[in-house]
Amino acid sequence: MSGLPPELAALDDRFVLATVEVVVGGRTVNLEKPRNADDLISEADFVRDERLPYWADLWPASVVLADYVLRERALLGAVPDGPRPTALELGCGLGLVTLAAQRAGYDVTATDYYDDALRFAARNTLRHTGERPAVRLVDWRALPDDLGMFDLVLAADVLYERAYAAFVAEAIARALTPTGRALVADQGRVALEDFLTEAQARGLAAQVVHRERRAVVPAAPDGSTPHHVLTIYELRRA
Repeated sequence: MSGLPPELAALDDRFVLATVEVVVGGRTVNLEKPRNADDLISEADFVRDERLPYWADLWPASVVLADYVLRERALLGAVPDGPRPTALELGCGLGLVTLAAQRAGYDVTATDYYDDALRFAARNTLRHTGERPAVRLVDWRALPDDLGMFDLVLAADVLYERAYAAFVAEAIARALTPTGRALVADQGRVALEDFLTEAQARGLAAQVVHRERRAVVPAAPDGSTPHHVLTIYELRRA
């Protein structure tokens, strides 16, 4: 694709690309992604640390969180003049939440455990906003000392392994400014309750700010339409 930095344009040659259309904040977003995440599975990566390319799919929690961020901005009105508030996304994947936060007026840093996730997040955000977000490779098990502090920390569907409860709670506790907040979107994953406990132990108070049901796509083989219950938790320092 012309006009992109070389390392982002190179994704055209390295992947078979597909586009997924989603509406967030009343606007249509066309996200580029690898055509099939299963094609990216690496046996060596899985043996080393059970890593799987979940980043290459668009998950419902990301859509709900991105929509919430943009609708919240719309309720607040125009972005005020002056330095922009800062936001950090934990596990950016394809970059939808990062894209939404940037549209909402935040100076965003997107993080992930996969280099290619960072490239797709940067490419998708740049295509839709004209501005490339900061990106950083981050392993939650070994948080960098210079990660910094942010006004807003965002995370969508990151609690799918029990060990992530403490990792995500610690990342949020370290990254929030004293008056900052985090928004964590989840669909009842296995580590959710432990995460809320770990967050409380680190002085973070959580409350539900949004909940909705979304149909699972595609529908079940029997033709029924199961639903996910998506919940957004807001966390602040107690």
